[in-house]
Amino acid sequence: MESTIQLIYEQYHKEVYQFLICFIGNRNDAEDLTHEVFIRILKSLSKFNKTSGLKTWILSIAKHVAIDHYRRKKFYSLFTDAFFMKLTSKDDSPIEQLETKETKLLIWEAISKMKPNYRAVLILRGINELSIKETAEILECSESKVKVNYHRSLGMLEKTLSSLMERGAVNE
Repeated sequence: MESTIQLIYEQYHKEVYQFLICFIGNRNDAEDLTHEVFIRILKSLSKFNKTSGLKTWILSIAKHVAIDHYRRKKFYSLFTDAFFMKLTSKDDSPIEQLETKETKLLIWEAISKMKPNYRAVLILRGINELSIKETAEILECSESKVKVNYHRSLGMLEKTLSSLMERGAVNE
């Protein structure tokens, strides 16, 4: 059993961490929650029914852990040590890096304003590039619900980004 959980951890910890950091926006919390996910996996591995894929089951647990955290903390700060703000290219000029950082900050601000179910579908489909089927299994809903929520979340993201950009242009 110990070697099984170790193999599962080695194979999936990065995906779990990336999902959690996108959902939570804080590296320290994402690290803690990643550990919590694997503790839950260890406790319930014997209950895994194999009707869904292992990755889907694991990311479903990660989603529940993230939502539990969201409920406890009321998601007060998405921007603290944000993941996307760390992804600047070394080849870009300082101005390009600044523009990239500002764009990522705007995207995070827009995503943070979404309800958790829209945020989760946007992260799973748009950022993690999971299939509709995988996303539906993780979110425990129908594939059509995933399609609708993803479409709506993209619309909300576009509307919020437009609003934030207009506000930024007014403030300049």
